[in-house]
Amino acid sequence: MSSVEQTQPLISHLLELRNRLLRAILAVLVVFVGLIYFSNEIYEFVSKPLVDKLPEGATMIATDVASPFFTPLKLTLIASVFVAVPFILHQVWSFVAPGLYKHERRLIMPLMFSSSLLFYTGVAFAYYVVFPLVFGFFTAISLGGVEFATDISSYLDFVLALFLAFGIAFEVPVAIILLCWTGATTPESLREKRPYIVVIAFVIGMLLTPPDMISQTLLAIPMCILFEVGLFFARFYVRKDRDDENEEEVEE
Repeated sequence: MSSVEQTQPLISHLLELRNRLLRAILAVLVVFVGLIYFSNEIYEFVSKPLVDKLPEGATMIATDVASPFFTPLKLTLIASVFVAVPFILHQVWSFVAPGLYKHERRLIMPLMFSSSLLFYTGVAFAYYVVFPLVFGFFTAISLGGVEFATDISSYLDFVLALFLAFGIAFEVPVAIILLCWTGATTPESLREKRPYIVVIAFVIGMLLTPPDMISQTLLAIPMCILFEVGLFFARFYVRKDRDDENEEEVEE
């Protein structure tokens, strides 16, 4: 095969990758345009868990002149990415699907759907369960003589880090299934390592959350539960031998 013939498929793949990326970016921009009018309402919704726990008379503050304008816009842009996640994953799926076997394509689609669902579940868990407990704890232990006033930009960075941490942490079942599917490990091997997995979950909770036991525990416990869920479903995704895959492909 000549170098020209080898280069042509590479160029076509790069062009397709570029088109997929452009479509994903366009989807985010379309969602952003649709949400930008409600940027202040979106920020008020996200800040509600803290506002509800603030001491009487306390409010959030803006230490930068442009913060009241740019902070809601920043949140709206990130929210647009969150909303567009299913479409982005679909573009990823469309790009890699041609290189998969037919039975692999049937397995990947449920994983794409479940990864989106788990990510949104992790974000919702952080908002409705973790935030009220964490902010209640922080406001309750404020120092005497120190007025509790949180900068809106700092608050956004804080909650976005937690959203991302819980969203990624809730992908544990998908990660386990992929590891077993690719042959990197087996469900039996992971069961034997369960005690170590529990310790790792609490270490990850310590690294990804603020330095308080509440949020660390609230991240580690769901990860342990999701680990068991991943083990249950991983047995249906155990990797086949390459010869079996080829035989099944021929039969189809």
